[in-house]
Amino acid sequence: MRQFFTLFLFLLFLQAVQAQLPSKFQGQGSIKAVSTESRPVQRQWKGVFTFPRGDVQFCNQFPAARLNGLTQENDSVYSILITSENTPVNGSPWYAFKVWSKRPRTINIKLTYQQGASHRYNPKVSKNGRNWSAVNGERVKRADDTLSVAYQFRIEVSRDTTWVAAQELYTSADVYKWAAALGRKMSWPLSTIGETHWGRPVMLLKAGNLQSRNRVLIIGRQHPPEVTGQLAEQAFVERVAANDSLATAFRERFLLYVVPLMNPDGVDEGFWRHNAGGVDINRDWQAFHQPETRAMRSLLEKEITGAGNKLWFGLDFHSTHDDIFYIVDPALRGSLPGFIKDWLQAFQQRIPGYEPNIKPLYSEGPTSTSFSYLFKNYGTEALVYEIGDNTSREFIIQKSKVAAEAMMQLLLERVP
Repeated sequence: MRQFFTLFLFLLFLQAVQAQLPSKFQGQGSIKAVSTESRPVQRQWKGVFTFPRGDVQFCNQFPAARLNGLTQENDSVYSILITSENTPVNGSPWYAFKVWSKRPRTINIKLTYQQGASHRYNPKVSKNGRNWSAVNGERVKRADDTLSVAYQFRIEVSRDTTWVAAQELYTSADVYKWAAALGRKMSWPLSTIGETHWGRPVMLLKAGNLQSRNRVLIIGRQHPPEVTGQLAEQAFVERVAANDSLATAFRERFLLYVVPLMNPDGVDEGFWRHNAGGVDINRDWQAFHQPETRAMRSLLEKEITGAGNKLWFGLDFHSTHDDIFYIVDPALRGSLPGFIKDWLQAFQQRIPGYEPNIKPLYSEGPTSTSFSYLFKNYGTEALVYEIGDNTSREFIIQKSKVAAEAMMQLLLERVP
């Protein structure tokens, strides 16, 4: 009896300890095919918001801004409404605006969202739109319970503009400036492979040996708010551009396609998830209704099909609540069996204490997403590289460097 009682106490203790440990991020569920035919989107009114009483002003007149409505509750509390481009939509409420005051003061800002949406991104503030710092706040429930739980925070404002955003602002102009600068430095060509609904270019940067038949594809920012994925993607490509023996050898043998921003309309319009066609373009890799995915399909058909060219590896960079890799079911065989397993294992070997969170998300069936399309149509070893919303920017860079180094080393070893 004493042994049973001791075992019982031990099990209770173990259960209590496990309850206190952070649970592993489970990621998204299985991907279901949805219609990707274009639907209307609502463009927000752009301008300066002023009030008869008070000296505080707000503005959403810049790329990537999102502020759909504004009320002044009292002298120091301002309630901001954030709505999506259309519905239904993934719950990733993006917001970005400027605020200033005729005199220095402290104000409280309350973010509220449309019904069915909840707060995701804790605010960041900046005085110049480039250097950002996090702001602490708290979730609050509206008294009338007509909208979702709001998020309230306090900031200091003055005549100098204060920028507030869900994540660091990184517009299409910023992305293409980065790509152009890297292209000039490395003598890599930058070209346009297509246009969006609203006439913005979808750009392609070619890196490495333009004559090589061995190819790799990097794409990013299919979903507008996913800035940490953008940062990870750029750090990855910059490591390939490094001036060392590994990167030099890789660039001599491989051609890397980089499509750094697939959804410039969504980014610059401050959308939550969709493109200007009103759909999630990472569900359009079966029907190809949207101009961005059609441009990618045409690129692949032109560059990969025939002439002995081979697309060995494809990465699609995203952001979510925590770091995770979505992979093809390991039971399915691609062009380089074991490559993904060994590539992921390299993270554990090169980053002490880090264990990759891995989830199979495609077996056989419709190819709604980019990585499943690459695998099914080209046998490409492909995955989704997800970075957490709040992953430290230093670790994003470290992890991407390790990812690029492991990729280069393994492909150099295994591709004939």
